[in-house]
Amino acid sequence: MKRYIFLAVCMAGLMLSCSPVDESSENEGPLPEIPAGPEPEKQPDDGSEQKPDPEPTPDLPAFESSYEAIRSMGVGWNLGNTLDAVWWTGGTDGRDWRAWETGWGQPVTSPELMTMMKNAGFGAIRVPVTWGVHMDANGVVFAEWMNRVNEIVDYVLNAGMYCIINIHHDTGADPDAWLVADPEIYQTVKARYEGLWKQIAERFKSYDQRLLFESYNEMLDESRSWCYASMNIGYDATAASQAYDAINSYAQSFVDVVRATGGNNAVRNLVVNTYGACNGSGTWNRHLPDPLIYMEKPVDTVEDHILFQVHAYPEIDNLPSMEAEVSEMFRLLDQHLVSKGGPVIIGEWGTFSENPSLENFCYYADYFVRTAKEYGMGTFHWMNLSDGFYRSIPAFSHPEITEAIVKAYHGEGFTPQIPVLEDYDLDYKVTYRQLWSEANLHPSALYLSEYKGLTFELAEAPESGTLHVKVYGESDGKEQYVKFEDASTTVYFKESSLGSKASRTTLQCTTDKELEVLIKDISLIRSDGTLEPAMPSVFWGCDIELLVN
Repeated sequence: MKRYIFLAVCMAGLMLSCSPVDESSENEGPLPEIPAGPEPEKQPDDGSEQKPDPEPTPDLPAFESSYEAIRSMGVGWNLGNTLDAVWWTGGTDGRDWRAWETGWGQPVTSPELMTMMKNAGFGAIRVPVTWGVHMDANGVVFAEWMNRVNEIVDYVLNAGMYCIINIHHDTGADPDAWLVADPEIYQTVKARYEGLWKQIAERFKSYDQRLLFESYNEMLDESRSWCYASMNIGYDATAASQAYDAINSYAQSFVDVVRATGGNNAVRNLVVNTYGACNGSGTWNRHLPDPLIYMEKPVDTVEDHILFQVHAYPEIDNLPSMEAEVSEMFRLLDQHLVSKGGPVIIGEWGTFSENPSLENFCYYADYFVRTAKEYGMGTFHWMNLSDGFYRSIPAFSHPEITEAIVKAYHGEGFTPQIPVLEDYDLDYKVTYRQLWSEANLHPSALYLSEYKGLTFELAEAPESGTLHVKVYGESDGKEQYVKFEDASTTVYFKESSLGSKASRTTLQCTTDKELEVLIKDISLIRSDGTLEPAMPSVFWGCDIELLVN
């Protein structure tokens, strides 16, 4: 099987890297008080026989516990950069679900994609959803958007998997994020937040235990600090304490509102995230575990139906270092979260390594998933296993990594179904709309030490002066242009023009007339001469239509 490029960092859903910072400016002050655990129930000392625990209220549905849900979900994947798109309008409002669903480069989601994930061995899909841009001034979700979310939930469940839906890029580092870990902001947006969850909960009230709700995504404080609250302003104990209090308030509001809607929501398994979805790992600052320490389990009306969530994106270029970090992370999660009475899922995981080797990533995937399973924790890989046009086919863009993940969970004897690009006969129709518009022949960095060029085939030779190849180098001003006149063309990267890498290679239109081009095949040429299949994608000023023959 041919090797595939791994896109190490997605444009959404990832936290900023928690790199070491200077602690000299920290305003330590008194540390916030660590929340005390619940008092142990007093036992009778008169020798009388204890009464058994009361039976569950008979009118409540019989849903599995949060611990059972972890086992039932198995190993999971994220449908990222899809329903979570934000910071883009495309001239449309939030009612145009198709424009928003495809706004970050993904195709319209299909039931076939979910069937593919199920057949590969995945048991759960996390569907990140951004809501704020799809609500009116009164906080009412547009029917078109709610209906589309409902359709995709049905795709997942009908494929036989579990589904998690959340509130996603309404939180985060962007200034437009309206859910912020601050007590005053919480009070200001509380009605809107609770009103949104009431709408979601009412819509899905009758759905069975395979649907879980997640309170919010990576919520940050006013200074938009990752890793731990107030990091960006030099640790401030008062500000940090207020941020953690706000997180717990949002989590409690979420649980209260969902439970109040009744029906299956009275016992549905609910997911709450730590501050920033931080996982506490790392040794460079003593406050890194604080998001775990000060996270409270919300008070609930039923027992064992709350799960905690964190995210993880360690560097993986040094495998022993990766193992140490991952192992310590799971130990901390067990110590600080599981001990509070709820299991943990790693709702997003991947790596911040810019260009990890395939071997390193497969080793990391195996180690990560195996370790999580040993701790009884769930994992949801962040999106890249099937990305862009691959989802339209559908096929896996990173089959080796996919296989490493599912075998780590199910065992080496498991035989997954993993369709790949070579299994299909595909063409790509590119329609250029304006002068200098570009379609990616490959969109990510290729290091010239590993790749020496690419080859592509068009259905017919282009008209003279209408197209050329443009290769972007390691920095601004480093570029390579290649003119061609034949239908089949090979481009060799020139280090003298590009530097150490080709950041992207495009097929650029050099005419101001609308132009249609049919691409039959693209392959990257590795340094050893082997070919690696690639797919085109839109850069700017053009459209691409996938044609399955």
